[in-house]
Amino acid sequence: MSQEFDLSQCVREPIHLLGGVQSYGALVAARLHDAVVDTVSRNAGDVLGRAAGELVGRPVTELIGDEQWALARESTEAAGAGEGTPDGPAASGVLSLSLESADGRVRLFDVTVHRVAELLVLEFEPRAADGPFVFQNFYPRVRRALHRLQGATNVTECCAAAVREVQALTGYDRVVAYRFDGAEGPGQVIAEVRNEGREPWLGLWFPASDIPPQARRLYARNWIRVIGDVDDATVGLLPELREGTGEPLDLSGSILRTVSGYHLEYLRNIGVASSMSVSLLHDGELWGLIACHGDEPRRLTPEVRAACEFFGIALSLQLAAVAEREQADELSGRRRALAALLARLSSQEPDALLRPGSGMAELLCADGALLVRGTEVTATGDPVPAALPGLLERLAGAGPVGEVWSSDRVPEVLGLDAAEAEAQGVPAGLLFLPFNRDGDLLAWWRREQPAPREWAADPARPVRTGPGGERLTPRGSAAVHRATVRGRSMPWSPAQRVVAGELWREMAGLLSRQMVELEARNTELARTNEDLDSFAHAAAHDLKEPLRGISNAAAFIVEDAGAVLDATSLRRLTTVRRLAERMDGLLDSLLHFSRLGQVGLEREELSLDEVVDDALLVAGGRLAEQGVTVVRPAPLPRVRADRERLREVLENLFVNAAKYAADEGTGERRVWVEAVPVAEPGGGEAVAVVVRDNGIGIPPGQHEDVLQLFRRLHRREERGGGSGVGLAVVKRIVERHGGRLWLESPAVAPGGDRGPGGGGGPDGGGPGTAVWFTLGATDTP
Repeated sequence: MSQEFDLSQCVREPIHLLGGVQSYGALVAARLHDAVVDTVSRNAGDVLGRAAGELVGRPVTELIGDEQWALARESTEAAGAGEGTPDGPAASGVLSLSLESADGRVRLFDVTVHRVAELLVLEFEPRAADGPFVFQNFYPRVRRALHRLQGATNVTECCAAAVREVQALTGYDRVVAYRFDGAEGPGQVIAEVRNEGREPWLGLWFPASDIPPQARRLYARNWIRVIGDVDDATVGLLPELREGTGEPLDLSGSILRTVSGYHLEYLRNIGVASSMSVSLLHDGELWGLIACHGDEPRRLTPEVRAACEFFGIALSLQLAAVAEREQADELSGRRRALAALLARLSSQEPDALLRPGSGMAELLCADGALLVRGTEVTATGDPVPAALPGLLERLAGAGPVGEVWSSDRVPEVLGLDAAEAEAQGVPAGLLFLPFNRDGDLLAWWRREQPAPREWAADPARPVRTGPGGERLTPRGSAAVHRATVRGRSMPWSPAQRVVAGELWREMAGLLSRQMVELEARNTELARTNEDLDSFAHAAAHDLKEPLRGISNAAAFIVEDAGAVLDATSLRRLTTVRRLAERMDGLLDSLLHFSRLGQVGLEREELSLDEVVDDALLVAGGRLAEQGVTVVRPAPLPRVRADRERLREVLENLFVNAAKYAADEGTGERRVWVEAVPVAEPGGGEAVAVVVRDNGIGIPPGQHEDVLQLFRRLHRREERGGGSGVGLAVVKRIVERHGGRLWLESPAVAPGGDRGPGGGGGPDGGGPGTAVWFTLGATDTP
């Protein structure tokens, strides 16, 4: 009965510590410092003519002699050997050694030598019957293969040339080039050559579990891996466990290393009797493999293996060169686009890069781009993914400032499946660079690009029982499983990452220069404002004294000589006094206005209803005289503000509105005050306070005029008089709170009430004026 097995057993298997070698050769490991044999394969008697038990603990020179031992040591040094590194290919040397048997017969061996810690490992393979290797006969084949390889112009052509030449060198029945999708991803056959009668694999994808992580690590350390016969009886080592470590000898760099039983079952299930894998590396990482399969057992000589290893190195270099050439071509084109983009920017704000038609998104072949500066977010591309701002805030600390962060599978990074990512508005691809640690950044995003794939096995169920009880199902075109990969975008290329970094540096420089200029302007503005405040305060204070003198002198003249002056002179003196008093009032207003820029705000949580009540205590008498009632359609919210300044704002607005409120036909005149949610220009929502009347209204073209100091839209003696300072004072207090103020004069809604969103009043009402203001969260200079 078919049963599934635990795939994690395969993943956890220590394939470099299996404690055995392939039987066609023998292994001897001796300590470097004293040449004493530490470990021997148990077939040493059959292969070397000396029983394993006789060799362990004895000098290796008794087997190979002092001269050949010295040659073995020198061979690893000539190969740059040492013991290799955990992350890079292990170095080894190959030499010919001879052993003399008890009957005096001399046998020749090809010996591969490498180091493992303090041990020198020698792997003996009997010399092939076809005689010694002759370099000048073999070299032309390799040279022709390399020449064809160098003529390839892209990755696919390189790999297609490579598989043909490797088959010619080795005689295997099928040779494929296999490229990985990421360090831990599945692989695809991108080139293939096969003998007649074998099903095609070209284009098929193979599950990542076919080559588990520990196997990939060994492929990265060894350029070549050969299995002569999948049915070979593994030969154990003596001793099985090494003294001091309690583990078998580490065979990571061994050419004779035995193979995992799981892998042998895999090969049998796909009808393979022998195999070879040649690693393809890029920047020290495993990029892919050349995989060779034979229908019959096949043993390769060290020379052929060396040629294939050399070919794998050459192919890796050629693939890197092709990739670099393609990247250079792409980078050149993208830099031209970047130059055009920056030329259009010139001295404009960085936000100009995000305007429609700027080419910002197209620069990286993205669906949109986004710039975050403080609380301001500017984006291009429609629609902007709903989760993008929050996602960027979450990921902004993922890397150093100015370093590109990118992924073409963001849902996977976040632990989401494609459906969850789509529901939450998470983009599939994201590339961004932080400007600083405050959250300012530049980002591009890409939508999901579902990719249909043909799999050699179901990737969701890569391991199932086969008809003969085997644990791994056969792979191949007969078992094609079609599935679509979701949750991914088009990958970001190295050239795109480079150009993004260059744009970041340009923008960072521009922002830095603008910040310096802004600080200089702010300093100059602060100094100018301070000078103006000081001037206004001094002018208002110092001018009051001569004005009082003028007023008093005019009064004294009237009192002392009033009887002898004619009516015209008395009228003129009275006008002088009145104008002096008016000037005194204007100077009082100017003095008060200037002090608003010098006095700090004392913010606190306030009930807006209570502040309205305070304002009515002061202004109530004047409102009552004009028959005006202040109406609150609903309770007002709490706000954070300076109580005295907010009271002054409301008092000014009530008195101003009362001047213009219309009689509703009942002798009653009303002014409305309420709080209304409004959208802020930079995004978000705020609560605005609005004071309305139903009077004559203000033409839209004069809204800004009435907010200026000493500006009135009617004669001074009309509408209850006034100095034209009230709305200017209101505007300054609001801006000191970090808020904004604006006016509206909506049309009258016939018969409508003057409530939230209403128009004018009932019969007799005019278009009216509404004064709106918000209160910011922080003080502004």
